[in-house]
Amino acid sequence: MRPTRLLTTFFGAGLLRPAPGTWGSFAALPAAWVLHMLGGFWALALGTALVFLIGWWATIQETRGLADPDLSEIVIDEVAGQWLALWPVSLGAVMMGVPVTALWPGWIVAFLAFRAFDIWKPGPVGMADRMHTPLGVMLDDIIAGGLAAMVVALAALVAHGMMGL
Repeated sequence: MRPTRLLTTFFGAGLLRPAPGTWGSFAALPAAWVLHMLGGFWALALGTALVFLIGWWATIQETRGLADPDLSEIVIDEVAGQWLALWPVSLGAVMMGVPVTALWPGWIVAFLAFRAFDIWKPGPVGMADRMHTPLGVMLDDIIAGGLAAMVVALAALVAHGMMGL
């Protein structure tokens, strides 16, 4: 397997059926945990940025000459978006001084919210998806991840009673 295909399929997760995007998002979870364990929130944030840039480059290589570069087996975009969705969980764990796994409800909300935004493609997510370029492949998931991160942060505020509700 070519190195760029290995990257774009996130080590083969994108080759799983059905729903390769969901498999890619699921495979991103233990990798996010490893990054957090290695260096906390900043390692996850840096990893997200690097995966976005490397994923964009690898997607360009893998889809060169194709009319629509959004191949279902390309899931590196889901990895970047899922990691972004987990930023509030990672940051919260660091700020509270607890293991990131202690915030397991946040992991579930991040996964479900990211998948919902990625599948539904509301507003700017859909606009990026309709670019039909390697950048659009990556951007729609980054935007979905950002929206999911907002849902995670709001859910944490509500769950922890910080809004005075």
